[in-house]
Amino acid sequence: MASDPQKAGAPPSELTAALQACRTALIGVGAFSAVSNILMLTGSVFMLEVYDRVLPSKSVPTLIGLCVIAAFLFAMLGIIDLIRSRIMVRIGASLDEALSGRVYETLIRLPLKAGNRSDGLQPLRDLDNVRSFLSGSGPIAFFDLPWLPVYLAICFVFFHFWIGFAALIGAIILVTLTILTERWTKQPTHETTRHALMRNGLAEISIRNAEAISAMGMVSRIADGWAEANRRYMASHGRASDVAGGLGAISKSFRMLVQSGVLAVGAWLVINQQASAGIIIAGSILSARALAPVDLAIANWKGFQAARQSWARLNRLLSLFPPQKEMMALQAPTTNLSVENIAAAPPGTQKIVLQEVAFTIPAGSGLGIIGPSASGKSSLARLLVGLWQPVRGNVRLDGAALDQWMPETLGRHIGYLPQNVELLAGSVAQNIARFEPNADPEAIVNAAKTAGVHDLIVRLPDGYETQVGEQGSALSSGQAQRIALARALYGDPFLVVLDEPNSNLDYEGDEALARAVMSVRKRGGIAVIVAHRPSALEAVDLILVLSNGRMQHPVGPKDMVLPKVLQRPPQPLKVVPETRGTSA
Repeated sequence: MASDPQKAGAPPSELTAALQACRTALIGVGAFSAVSNILMLTGSVFMLEVYDRVLPSKSVPTLIGLCVIAAFLFAMLGIIDLIRSRIMVRIGASLDEALSGRVYETLIRLPLKAGNRSDGLQPLRDLDNVRSFLSGSGPIAFFDLPWLPVYLAICFVFFHFWIGFAALIGAIILVTLTILTERWTKQPTHETTRHALMRNGLAEISIRNAEAISAMGMVSRIADGWAEANRRYMASHGRASDVAGGLGAISKSFRMLVQSGVLAVGAWLVINQQASAGIIIAGSILSARALAPVDLAIANWKGFQAARQSWARLNRLLSLFPPQKEMMALQAPTTNLSVENIAAAPPGTQKIVLQEVAFTIPAGSGLGIIGPSASGKSSLARLLVGLWQPVRGNVRLDGAALDQWMPETLGRHIGYLPQNVELLAGSVAQNIARFEPNADPEAIVNAAKTAGVHDLIVRLPDGYETQVGEQGSALSSGQAQRIALARALYGDPFLVVLDEPNSNLDYEGDEALARAVMSVRKRGGIAVIVAHRPSALEAVDLILVLSNGRMQHPVGPKDMVLPKVLQRPPQPLKVVPETRGTSA
């Protein structure tokens, strides 16, 4: 299977390396294919012997002996074909096992680097395409193709020149059809994949916004857009299928024609006493077998094209996200958070949304980030937890830039509550513990109590074992937000960043949030809160004001900064005159 070109001397791609790890199995498939193709001569030799030995001699024992030998060889052929097909299935499974973790890792990292602009599940589909092709009959056809010249040589040497010539002409025409299949299916297959990405992306967006679409009567209009995307996909899919199916039908019909043609040539040779009667059937069977791999390759060419495109996309994706290098473990941060003149742009864009932001927060502090909408508050929050990489500058914990930490290690020192809260499928306890295996139940309960959500959880149908997420119980937005707050506090992380943490909270939730922030500060951590509502800032001691992506005021004590920000000139009271209806 073709892969992206590599520089001379460059190490093989991860896909190529994973396939090379199966080299022994592939050599075994090649060996079994050699034996299988030799055993494929059984039918031709059997028919030749029956016509040239059994019928003239009328020897029943010879016929029985030939039948026993042929039955044994056909049984061996079946066993060998079964073995090599199972080996190919396991090669596909081995490739999937070696790469599925890496592909899933890139699937998570891709939107953080390129943004959510494509079908996020396409890498997994690409891996499925490659595995499915390797596990199917397509590769078997490619292993059998090198035996085509051998069969043609047997036709020339052991049968007759004209039988070999007829088979050769048929082989040339079928190989030509294979080349045409390669050229004519490449573009339609590429178009099909592109339109499938657009269609699936629209469907995912519709699912995520199902409530808004339904409530505002947008279903029919969105459905029209999806129908148009689906129409383009089906049109390109139909073109690709028509080309592949049409050429496959032509090749199958032509192979049968060649088989009959060889039969006719054999009959002509027998009539002219240039060959024995057994040549008629044996030559027909052998020529058909010689052309069968070409026919099978054409039939599987569409799948081969799709797998090859998937292979190329996976190679590009994995090279874009190389495996993360092991780094020396750093001590847990305990001193400060510093931001050094950072500038940031959303993943996949060049638009700067945050610039010239610099401050240092000591341990035990709480920072409130305020400002109007689109001022860069959430962008700063994503930078502080390492979700975005700054265009300029650095975010440091105890002097070490975030990219000096292994992501899994850094994650243990960070708690993050995003604006849009979603719990993963699993129990409440698993979500709070961040799906940590063998998590300490006491740590889970402590996090829940710190977030003020313990009493809420124990009132759920199964308490901490209540299933939530896509397949679990439906929780209100406020409940989900408070459980997510407990998740952010789990393990007593040094830096806790909360983005609009009280957007779905009631008065009781606001009080629990303030206590949680104070608990972070008291144990020597740092709490950063992005907020619009002043109630969320009750437990912080420092304020940062952003506007248009820039600091509007240096970080300072809340009591000094907040009054200046909230101070507004008095607005005159507007009196709206009462209007009354009049009757004629």
